[in-house]
Amino acid sequence: MEARIFLSRAMIALIACAPTALAQDPKPTCNQCPATYIDTQEIQAYAKRAMDNNLTDQQIRSVDVGKSQIGVGVVYRGKLDKPGRNAVAEHDYISEVYHVIEGTATLETGPDLVGAQQRPSTLQTVREFNGPGKNAASIKGGVTYHLKPGDVIVVPAGTGHLFTHIDDHIVYLMIRVDPDKVVPTKDEAASKAYLASPPKKGSEQ
Repeated sequence: MEARIFLSRAMIALIACAPTALAQDPKPTCNQCPATYIDTQEIQAYAKRAMDNNLTDQQIRSVDVGKSQIGVGVVYRGKLDKPGRNAVAEHDYISEVYHVIEGTATLETGPDLVGAQQRPSTLQTVREFNGPGKNAASIKGGVTYHLKPGDVIVVPAGTGHLFTHIDDHIVYLMIRVDPDKVVPTKDEAASKAYLASPPKKGSEQ
């Protein structure tokens, strides 16, 4: 009997609170934020700069979206027969989404890193693109994917990844999710200034 009375009182309290919960006005997590547009010519300009100057990773934008930041970049990698030493990369705070534009390659991923070492904080990629992370010798029990144009893969923060083979080259759009805002923002003006500057061959990666 006491249990039924307690349950009835709990239900009455829940019903009484329901209108209040429904009446709450949810607020956007980004207050009055504008959209960010990047046209295909700008993306192609980054890809061309990479191919012409042997660059790997370039950040086009890094946008504050309220509770997180979103980075947009272009990555170019040339022909690869086998990975180099400590080629596994892992990012502690930033998750990545690859959308393959052109080329084919084999990517291995997995969270169980072998011989992991923290990446130097002085690297441009750490400072401006993907934040603190590690390099490792290999991935234990890694999963292999064969990437082709149009494919998408999501690599969560903390998951190791490396290209084990690239047939000729691969170009992919990189989306970075940065909930801790560990890298600086980059706007359209900064992007245009970067594209207008003389490239530093092999250093912008």
